[in-house]
Amino acid sequence: MRVKAFNDLKRIGDDKVTAIGMGTWGVGGWESPDYSRDKEHIEALRYGLELGMNLIDTAEFYASGHSEELVGKAIEGFEREDIFIVSKIWPTHFGYESAKKAARVSAKRLGTYIDLYLLHWPTEDFRKIEETLHALEELVDEGLIRYIGVSNFDLELLKRSQEVMRKYEIVVNQVKYSLKDRRPEESGLLEYMKREGITLMAYTPLEKGTLARNECLAEIGKKYNKTAAQVALNWLIWKENVVAIPKAANKEHIKENFGAMGWRLSKEDYEKALECVR
Repeated sequence: MRVKAFNDLKRIGDDKVTAIGMGTWGVGGWESPDYSRDKEHIEALRYGLELGMNLIDTAEFYASGHSEELVGKAIEGFEREDIFIVSKIWPTHFGYESAKKAARVSAKRLGTYIDLYLLHWPTEDFRKIEETLHALEELVDEGLIRYIGVSNFDLELLKRSQEVMRKYEIVVNQVKYSLKDRRPEESGLLEYMKREGITLMAYTPLEKGTLARNECLAEIGKKYNKTAAQVALNWLIWKENVVAIPKAANKEHIKENFGAMGWRLSKEDYEKALECVR
């Protein structure tokens, strides 16, 4: 089955992904597996793919790998090249050999190659980061992964990581970013990434539901027939190099997240939204 990507696309490397993807923290459990809602989680992810959301974000840390297993089950029957899968390596697996092993285990759980593989969190020992990045470059050559990125890296560490890359480029930095938490803007990280052609992937874009309950954002949304959550997500993807990955644990989540695409806030309402969180 084809995934007809919805026409609100952003660039990651040479690929195009939907401006809002499907985040899977809490899908299949939190830090340990919870099998009780597997059917619901798989159906939700498949529903998102059917709508045309082609970006799925997961990690080996999520539910100790069970989240990756559920993503693998959810994509069964869909054309693989239509889907863009992101996973992440946990810092305990940083290092040349251990990184390669972790990536292979993740790919096995997913049942496929990984489009984008991220270093989940930085470590104090930069040598481990460097070794891991070099190992991932070799995995790109092997075809196990397609792109390399980082997560939770500040501006200085991102620059330092770019400098040690031998053959490929860092294409994504996944960080916490929302209408309420604008540290990527304030630190200069967002602007630097824009200049460098690096996509910012925003996690916790709704501040764990806080923004979805913001009455001021709901008032702005009335003009567009949209919810407060959809306004908050649209505010993020208003920026050229930003993709958002809200949680996709059920069909209701997916449907609402999907409705944040395909339109844009006016400049005036973009500014008004800022006032809603001050």
